[in-house]
Amino acid sequence: MLTAADNDLLTLTGPDRPMGQYFRRYWQPVALSRELPEPDGPPIRVQIMGEQLLAFRDTRGRVGLVEPVCPHRGADLYYGRNEDCGLRCVFHGWKFGVDGKAMDLPNVAPDSNYHKTMAIKAYPTREFGEIVWAYLGPVPQDGTLPEVPRLEFGTLPASRRYVTKKRQECNWAQALEGALDTSHFSFLHMPAPNVPSNDNADAPADERRLAWIRRDPMPRFSILDHEVGFVVGGARRADGQDIYWRTAQFALPSHSTTPSTLPGENYFGYTFVPIDDHACWIYTYVWNPERDLTPAEIAQLKGGHGVVAEVDERFIPLRNLSNGYLLDRQEQKHKTYTGVRGVAEQDAMIQESQGRIADRTREHLTATDAAIVRLRRTLLAGARALAQGTEPRAPWCHEAYRLRSGSWVASEGRSFEDIMQERFGSITGRVEQADA
Repeated sequence: MLTAADNDLLTLTGPDRPMGQYFRRYWQPVALSRELPEPDGPPIRVQIMGEQLLAFRDTRGRVGLVEPVCPHRGADLYYGRNEDCGLRCVFHGWKFGVDGKAMDLPNVAPDSNYHKTMAIKAYPTREFGEIVWAYLGPVPQDGTLPEVPRLEFGTLPASRRYVTKKRQECNWAQALEGALDTSHFSFLHMPAPNVPSNDNADAPADERRLAWIRRDPMPRFSILDHEVGFVVGGARRADGQDIYWRTAQFALPSHSTTPSTLPGENYFGYTFVPIDDHACWIYTYVWNPERDLTPAEIAQLKGGHGVVAEVDERFIPLRNLSNGYLLDRQEQKHKTYTGVRGVAEQDAMIQESQGRIADRTREHLTATDAAIVRLRRTLLAGARALAQGTEPRAPWCHEAYRLRSGSWVASEGRSFEDIMQERFGSITGRVEQADA
């Protein structure tokens, strides 16, 4: 439970809000690279944390992220010409580069100071992992910016990953909380109660885990802090004296990885990006550090699989709030717990059902909400510290973002530190390796 004031502090990310300032100290995804497929191609509209912007790829392949308003008479640069390393307004021909500086002002006298001073707002960009990232925060006096976080999927060859995104019609914070609440899998993503799980004790762990999750709806949680966030582990009873551990990562300010991956399987992660205070983009990435993803896996992901939603050409989920997620009550009765197809869609249904901004003043939390409590405390502390003049350290620890999470079966009585060390070779889940 939060006070109304703390709920606002947590969720609101406009440029005049403390959490908005905090988020702007971190690189943020603003588009998929494939949304800007060619030099001098059409610009695209970008809205992030309440700001309306334009992204375009110039003649040299650089990505610009600029305000959309021409400073001459206020025309929308979205309708402009992307040519010769700049975006030209079609009203009177004013042209601006990826740095926002005026390149050509054809109706301005040659001796005017406008040629030196005229500019539009522009933000630094980088491309990493097939995503365009932008830094919307203040640039230090020496001009040095933090590096883009080195999330593992982005360090691998493109053949070993799949990257997409989806729009969600709720505040970013409740979407992120849904990712870190790993206890809900015992219900939300289960078959209908009359559909049996594989309860054969001789079956491998990847087949048995559904039964373990289903049997134990109250996992015991442990949390370990690290320099860019924390890792949470949920322990459930498996078979005999064994414990089934599911671990998830949180990395500042809004990255998460999923808890189900066993060794050899694909890893899944997300980055939650506020569009405004009432909607967000969820960038979703799937990767395998050991091999290329197969054509069958790629096809499955494009059609919606696991935490990857099935989306249209605008990255809007096909099953969404406007069509009731195509909920099938007969399927809910006889096949699945919700009657909604897709783990991602089931998550969205519940998160969006909480309202555009969840009212956390009315909650009644339990021990299974440990990660949610830690998440809120971490973010609120960071925003408050920044408001008092203390800059966050995590943006400068880009290598520490190379994190993994997943699941593991171990004997009873083992510590969470032991489990992390045994499963990942590190108690934090950090992967120490050179770029592939």
